[in-house]
Amino acid sequence: MAEGWTRHLKGDVMEAYSAGIETHGLNPHAVKAMAEVGVDITSQRSENIKDFADQKLDVVVTVCGHAHETCPVFPADCRVVHVGFEDPPKMARGLADAGASEEDQMNCYRKVRDEIKAFVETLPGVLKEGS
Repeated sequence: MAEGWTRHLKGDVMEAYSAGIETHGLNPHAVKAMAEVGVDITSQRSENIKDFADQKLDVVVTVCGHAHETCPVFPADCRVVHVGFEDPPKMARGLADAGASEEDQMNCYRKVRDEIKAFVETLPGVLKEGS
């Protein structure tokens, strides 16, 4: 969702890539949540950070605790910034285990989608050194 929002809202000023420590495939609930607000992420794919080993990255933004804790080491000229968001699949799974409806589970994705949008709207300024 972060890549989708960044490309949609800030594609004219920054180039966004999305990668994780592990690949899991494109989450259909995230696709649906983004489609609800007019952002199509169906062309995106789950990539591993190792896929970007030869790419010069200025800033790496980790968006979940697991990625932040296990993030690989990047060259000295690449800043790593952590902006934590709750994990929608984990939240939805917890609700499902408690018997929550599909709509309540989708609300997890909507909540995080909207939080990510609010963060992306602050880019690139919030990523400047010393911010």
